[in-house]
Amino acid sequence: MIVLIIVASILLASISIIQFKNEAKEYHQERLERKENAVREHINYVLSTTTYPLTTENLDLIFKDKIHELAHIHNIEINIYSLNGQLLKSSKESFSVDKVSPPIPKYILKLVRSSIEKRYVDIKTINGVKNRSSFTQIKDDKFKPLGVLNLPYLEDDGFYDKELNSFLIRLGQVYSFMLLVAFALAYFLSSYITKSLKTISDRLYETSLNQKNKKIVLEASSKEINLLISAYNRMVDELEISAVKLAQSEREEAWREMAKQVAHEIKNPLTPMRLTVQSFQRRFDPADPNIKQKMNDYSETLIQQIDTMNAVASAFSNFASMPAQQNETLNVVEVVELTLDIFNEEQIVFESESPEIISKIDRTQLIRIITNLVKNAIQSIPEQQENKTVHVTVKKVDQKVLILVKDNGIGIKAADTGRIFEPKFTTKSSGMGLGLGIIKNIIENYKGTITFESEYGTGTTFTVSLPIINS
Repeated sequence: MIVLIIVASILLASISIIQFKNEAKEYHQERLERKENAVREHINYVLSTTTYPLTTENLDLIFKDKIHELAHIHNIEINIYSLNGQLLKSSKESFSVDKVSPPIPKYILKLVRSSIEKRYVDIKTINGVKNRSSFTQIKDDKFKPLGVLNLPYLEDDGFYDKELNSFLIRLGQVYSFMLLVAFALAYFLSSYITKSLKTISDRLYETSLNQKNKKIVLEASSKEINLLISAYNRMVDELEISAVKLAQSEREEAWREMAKQVAHEIKNPLTPMRLTVQSFQRRFDPADPNIKQKMNDYSETLIQQIDTMNAVASAFSNFASMPAQQNETLNVVEVVELTLDIFNEEQIVFESESPEIISKIDRTQLIRIITNLVKNAIQSIPEQQENKTVHVTVKKVDQKVLILVKDNGIGIKAADTGRIFEPKFTTKSSGMGLGLGIIKNIIENYKGTITFESEYGTGTTFTVSLPIINS
């Protein structure tokens, strides 16, 4: 709309300028013709009343006194030339006839003689001003040529230029007002049209697989937008069905994998228990003098395997049902330091940039995070290694508390880095590999993150980032 108005204003202004110029050209052309006809009639009258013979040589005498009168009456400069182009008489006050006066160019004389009306208008532009000059033959009463009448005419376009400027100013004012109206109409019209699109855009931005998405209840003025709304509402229904199926499938897959892992871990101790019972059954002898020692060995073996099965069941139970968060306002630095005291390991080094970092968090779950990371760090260092170090650092960055656990153990192989947080993955000879999966779940419940950097053969650094929650 705005572009059309601008283009229309430019076209109208251009056409107006061309029209004004054409009108000015026609006006000057017609005005010169009128003056020329009037002067010729007056000259014919002078020729018909003169007492001098009508010859070219006598034109100077005939119009000696009359030429100034003619110029004054008709308000135009008058020049009379001979048939060969020499100036005979002029109405210019300071003009004197002599041999130096420029004659009429030969091509103009030729054009005058060859034209039907015995007339020619020469147009020249001097210093940006257009000059017209008409040349017409003067004839006697018998239509015999006596000389050439020249009427110089200077075009004065001041009036038309003034009118054109006034018109363009008024045109600019009108179109400026129209442009402002167009801006307003375009704004409100586009806002009205895109209002429903904005609603759809906002809903699309808010649409997520992990939440209940609302449908768009809107009746738009456009058929196409109504089709788009219908398509979005249909997509929401399909997305909800897909989300339910996906969640169910993920839960089933997770429990299948967990069941396989638990069954595998339970079978591990059952095999040695079965072999121990069978061996004891074959070799049992009540009269054996070492029967008590064998009974003790047999019992310890069974108890050890039973403890292993109990640990499997406890770990699975802890992972399957996390306790509810009991958030309390506490000093994270103090809790971490007290947690490290239970290890009684000389290689553990604690450091904090500040003695106090206050946040609202579950104390038990924070202790669980620290315990698991420090325990893994200790177990990652080979027993035969002389220099053992586990460095724990607590610091505050922006509105987050960072807990770093760094060890100089064996590190993590590059092939295993993508599986560290998998529930059933472990690099140790014992255990289910549920520890890191459990604490990752705890940290993500607090909208935090856990990352690690490791170099195999050098050590590993785990970084826990938890947002500081104020009470």
